[in-house]
Amino acid sequence: MTRTDPQPLRIEDAVNELCPWSGKPVAADSLTLYNGAVVGFCNPDCRDKFERALNHFEGALQARRAASAGVDE
Repeated sequence: MTRTDPQPLRIEDAVNELCPWSGKPVAADSLTLYNGAVVGFCNPDCRDKFERALNHFEGALQARRAASAGVDE
């Protein structure tokens, strides 16, 4: 989920004002892109926790889809 393009994320573009993990105000150094939207977090640790959770769930979903299709991974 971490962006690699040179265009920086802007706090003005965040879809939220409060961190979904802590409820604290979002910080400019703690933004990520999710489904085309800028999502803010109160600190980089919360942002990274969100990205790890997404990666975990996306991996689990892919494994389930593969199992449902009868494909071994």
